[in-house]
Amino acid sequence: MPRLREAPGRLRAAIAAGMCGFRVKGGRCAATLGRMAKTWEYATIPLIIHNTKAVLDQWGADGWELVQVVTGPDGNGLVAYLKRPTGE
Repeated sequence: MPRLREAPGRLRAAIAAGMCGFRVKGGRCAATLGRMAKTWEYATIPLIIHNTKAVLDQWGADGWELVQVVTGPDGNGLVAYLKRPTGE
C-alpha cells in the first residue's frame, strides 16, 4: 500500500491517481510505474524567426512534440528541442 506522506510532490500525485506502485526501502523512496515507459527520440533544429510557425507545424505533422525553445549557442537565433515516441 502506498505511503503518501513519504513521497515527493509529483510522485505523490501519481500515487494518488493510481499510476504507480510505491514502497519504502532502506529509508529511500522507490517507485515503479504500473505501465511500460515510452522511449523517445530527440531532435534539435534551428528556428528561422520569419518562418517559425511553418517549421514547427511541419515537424508536428511528422509526429514531433516541441519540448523547449532556447537561445542558440552563439547568442543569436533560436534552437527548438523536439521529441517523439520511437514506437518501441
